[in-house]
Amino acid sequence: MTWRRERWSADHPLPIGVTKRAQVGELVRAGDIIAAGATLAGALRVPGARRLGLSPADFERELRVRVGSDVVAKTVLARVGRRFARSVTAPIDGRLLHVTVDGDLYIAPIVDRWAVRATLDGVVARSDDAVVEVEGEAWCLQGAAAFGPDAIGEITLGVDGPDSDLAPSRIDVRLAGRIIVGGARVSAEVITRAHACGVAGLVAGGVPPAGLRVVYGDTVTASGSSSRDDRPTVLCLMGFGSAVLPRAIFEPLAALGGARAAIHTASARLFVFSTADIARVEAASPDVAVSGEGPAAYAPADRGGADLDEADSEHPAQSEEELSPSANDRSSSER
Repeated sequence: MTWRRERWSADHPLPIGVTKRAQVGELVRAGDIIAAGATLAGALRVPGARRLGLSPADFERELRVRVGSDVVAKTVLARVGRRFARSVTAPIDGRLLHVTVDGDLYIAPIVDRWAVRATLDGVVARSDDAVVEVEGEAWCLQGAAAFGPDAIGEITLGVDGPDSDLAPSRIDVRLAGRIIVGGARVSAEVITRAHACGVAGLVAGGVPPAGLRVVYGDTVTASGSSSRDDRPTVLCLMGFGSAVLPRAIFEPLAALGGARAAIHTASARLFVFSTADIARVEAASPDVAVSGEGPAAYAPADRGGADLDEADSEHPAQSEEELSPSANDRSSSER
């Protein structure tokens, strides 16, 4: 786990019901809306051609609303005649989805609207109804797991040192919309308070699994994402439990305070958009002390005078299955 500044790519999966999305080659900034759409309920069939006494071909020429458009109740969808006019109106608020070969209409009510925002400053490299991919340059820190929606905000230091836990009393409404560095651990109380104060995200060495279950419930998936997008984003850098952050990780986070940043949940990465020189942190990180529950927790390493080979044999590293990103999560330079 090291800081690297290079060109990265971030995939943004899209829900069903896309109505607009950024096009390939378009320049975007982290936080810009790159896709939007709506979630629809079951569609309602509305008689059209038969009600107006027209053939299906003639009925399509009389439509006054394009297929795919949003309508409100009593909107005139088609109309014929003048003095003795006949018309077809929308019975509900919704979206005109389809016109059948028989000249009938399907309208579905809109139950929710959604928007997907970019997590990188860069250019759109791919855009379709399944995913929008953005490529751009940034400082990046790879974490172990992330929970919640993607988050964008300014980095703010919330602790005095890498071994400190973020106290709930340090969270207030003045931190709304920011990404807070929480040191060794963030508790369920901290996450709950961050949600109430409008905090965008939390970054810490570890998070107790029990605390995650309290906040996210059973909606937390194995990949670290959650369907409850009203919760704040949590990025675990080391694992689960409590993990003291190495100086090579914590000091650059402190130095980047105030810089724009984004947490990409799918890849568990923290992107920081800054040209600042945060020293040479590409070197291997020192031993990390992690304690607590969960598969990623392990005991502190005491290397005082011990032989390197013996220390490595006593404290095995985490497996590739836990730390290696998937093919979709690799940077463009690694592909």
